[in-house]
Amino acid sequence: MLAWLFIGIAQVRAESAKRPNVLILYADDMGFGDLGIQNSESKIPTPHLDRLAQEGMRFTDGHSSSGICTPSRYALLTGRHHWRDFHGIVNAFGDSVFKPEQLTMPEMMKQRGYTTAAIGKWHLGWDWDAIKKPNAKLVGEGRRRAYGLDAFDWTQPIPDGPLAHGFDSYFGDTVINFPPYCWIENDRVVKAPDVMMDTSKWKPIKEGNWECRPGPMVSDWDPYQNIPTITAKGVAFIESQSDREEPFFLYFAFPSPHAPIIPNDQFDGCSEAGPYGDFVCETDDACGQLLRALESSGQADNTIVIFSADNGPEKYAYARDAKYDHWSSKPFRGLKRDIYEGGHHVPFLIRWPGVTSPGSVSDSLVSQVDLMATLAEMLQFELPEGQAKDSFSLVAVLKAQSDTVRSALVHNTRQGEYAIRDGKWLLVDAKDGYVSARNKAWESKHEYSADDKQAVELYDLSADIGQRENVAAMHPERIDKMKAMLKRIQTSGYSAE
Repeated sequence: MLAWLFIGIAQVRAESAKRPNVLILYADDMGFGDLGIQNSESKIPTPHLDRLAQEGMRFTDGHSSSGICTPSRYALLTGRHHWRDFHGIVNAFGDSVFKPEQLTMPEMMKQRGYTTAAIGKWHLGWDWDAIKKPNAKLVGEGRRRAYGLDAFDWTQPIPDGPLAHGFDSYFGDTVINFPPYCWIENDRVVKAPDVMMDTSKWKPIKEGNWECRPGPMVSDWDPYQNIPTITAKGVAFIESQSDREEPFFLYFAFPSPHAPIIPNDQFDGCSEAGPYGDFVCETDDACGQLLRALESSGQADNTIVIFSADNGPEKYAYARDAKYDHWSSKPFRGLKRDIYEGGHHVPFLIRWPGVTSPGSVSDSLVSQVDLMATLAEMLQFELPEGQAKDSFSLVAVLKAQSDTVRSALVHNTRQGEYAIRDGKWLLVDAKDGYVSARNKAWESKHEYSADDKQAVELYDLSADIGQRENVAAMHPERIDKMKAMLKRIQTSGYSAE
């Protein structure tokens, strides 16, 4: 009996060894037009990401689920659109967005024998109440009001974080501009906060504002060390897996180029798009370090690498375009939060050695929610009933066996305002697609017409990728059809049937 047990274990290990590793590189607030390979007029060199695209498949029509951080991350890791459950972000010391019964991507990978790790930005919540003291009080006034140093027992483990949802290990600072300002390893702070946040202790910011919420901080905290620190952790993790029999799944989530825009000095001037461009350069460089670690450790040929971003670029992109003539969302309209294309139409690269043809480009409509079903098919994992039902497998597209896996896709950031894609048609089921704000100077520069005051907006993206001409008045039947489709997807509970 014991001999059969050992044979069974050996078979599981052999099967695990054949399965490819999976590395997800997830940028924060990066525009489609920031990558040189996608925008010939980009003022930002991105050699490592350009090379990744040249070695795999680049999707020209790839989307995040939302125009903001938390919802897109949730959708990517569950294969379920965020808007079925919530719309906003997890705020400072906010609860986890995952329900106990929700299957996550790392949980699926673990069931197939993978070692799973998350490094970098989390922004999906923890159970901070578990370590909050009974007498915890908010301190300060107005916008400076926050929980003080003594509100939490920093010696205790923080439940309901990455380790509770499928990851074997975690290292990061949860959110770069939210408290607590300290490193968290697995489910504990590495060093307890001992002061309240004070941006005067840091080097000056290079573009925009700090946008940091008040709260507890470690006195020697340096936000400029975020990318160098997590990159070193990522490289160390990849190198540590080279001698292991089990494959690995690493979800590496950058804090960049999200505000605060703080490229390290060695990257100053590496772009012609100001500090933001330099921050993208630093992000690209970190991707290069992680990809080199795969190569030097002999794991590159057996690792699927996926690169994307949680949403489009922040509002500072308007000033950047005016000053440097670099439009981060090019060729689209809209920025982070918006349901115009620029809010969610993001870089989307997949390199799968032996599957994707080097330098291939796909115009298929795809979403980050599709990654769950894609990896499930790779693993021959049957998704349980009710799980990842917004997710379509991209395997046939990656193998160049099909051009299309989905024709419809719902876009959303704010409750009650949706856009829906149906082939070449895009319906903005709202007065307009702006959620952040309208910038009339930018619209004038790029020759956009004034708001035509129609109740909805309809665009033919095959002829108008920049969403300039609202043709709603000419196609009332198309609007009715797409509204019915939107309602059907919303009320059915699923879109991947």
